[in-house]
Amino acid sequence: MAGFLRHMNGWLFALALLASAGAVGYFTARYDHVADWTFGGRASLSAESRAVLAALHGPVEIVSYANPQGSLRHTVASFIERYHRAKPDLTVRFVDPQQDPAAMRELGITVDGALILHYQGREQRLDELDERSLTNALERLARGGERIVAFVSGDGERRPNDKGNADLGSFVAQLEGRGMRAVPLSFSQATAVPQHTDLVVLASPELALPDGAVKALTDYLTNGGNLLWLTEPGNDDLHLAPLADALGIRVLPGVLVDGQGAALGLKDPRMLALGDYPKHAITRGFTLTTLFPQVSALALAARTDWQVAPFLRSSTQSWTQFKAIDNAQASTIAYDAAAGELKGPLDFGFALSRLSPSPDKAEQRVVVIGDGDFLSNTFLGNGGNRALGERIFDWLLGDDALVQLPPRGAPDRVLQISQAQLSSVTLGFLVVLPLLLLALGSGIAWRRRRA
Repeated sequence: MAGFLRHMNGWLFALALLASAGAVGYFTARYDHVADWTFGGRASLSAESRAVLAALHGPVEIVSYANPQGSLRHTVASFIERYHRAKPDLTVRFVDPQQDPAAMRELGITVDGALILHYQGREQRLDELDERSLTNALERLARGGERIVAFVSGDGERRPNDKGNADLGSFVAQLEGRGMRAVPLSFSQATAVPQHTDLVVLASPELALPDGAVKALTDYLTNGGNLLWLTEPGNDDLHLAPLADALGIRVLPGVLVDGQGAALGLKDPRMLALGDYPKHAITRGFTLTTLFPQVSALALAARTDWQVAPFLRSSTQSWTQFKAIDNAQASTIAYDAAAGELKGPLDFGFALSRLSPSPDKAEQRVVVIGDGDFLSNTFLGNGGNRALGERIFDWLLGDDALVQLPPRGAPDRVLQISQAQLSSVTLGFLVVLPLLLLALGSGIAWRRRRA
């Protein structure tokens, strides 16, 4: 009887094992679960990509023109699977480019694995397979078309297509990858802002604007146009008073200085580092530190029909400095109330909005910032400057759903250790570890001889 029970237990165990294996096979065939255990989740889609996918309402089809031979199709499918998990109605379809060469020439397909994205009757072409490129292409689809951004030129403004230190070439290149097209706007050649312009940028002019240019800008505002105005300390005689009056703001004299900059390692007191921002759609959820080299404070001068919200503000240790600053010598500047200097916190970034006078738009938006250096080629890479600039442009263009988080990096790719720690690691690998292996080998050889 005992032997029978032992045999029965053995058979029951075998049946249970087979049933478990079958259940595992059944459930793995019908269900899948993906977990990302990498530090910072770098094997998953970034928050930026997920936000873009959330802005796409409706199915997205990606057609990949990849040769069936080799592993390219598998690579494409595996990569797009990340997007499919976040948006189940995003699908991929493969086409063999060798089956119809004439059609491929008509489509302009010259790269094996080229992608064409289709969404609501619009399409985007993509030849590179990486998250940044694919997310940018999806964002261009979500915008619904290319956005025209006109940069005023001819009066010493920052140039949108140049690589000079003070110019905006690097930042504008980023914008163009996200579905915006930068065009120059010279009022020596045009008497008004062209129609179908989505945004006008007046970026730190150095010379006084002609009366015709100022009138064209104020007319553009009156008619419901969106505007980004970047001004600078000392640029208070540029004939732009009518523009400031139309917005009900005033650029305060002097340059903002911040007493807490020294604690942050900033040698120039005119450099403002921000890590905290007033609440606004532009800065919602934004926690990156931004750097502003030379800043003019702004103030409200008159009540208008604009709704004005500050989104950039200096610290309580700041003030408007009137006296010149020479960084070659030890700084002796101090707040001087008797001279008319104003104590912080002071606003230097305003976001203005109102019902649009244009019947084609629901809302008109303007941003005025007392500094343009933070988007220049020199300072764009500091902290969250680029990310803040992109948020400003997205808000001005009405793409609130596309106000992006900054692209994520992998925070564990860089190892930061002191020289003493580096010496210890070097000693361990080059001396201690070889000696330890030698001792272990000698011990094993000695024991074998004794045996």
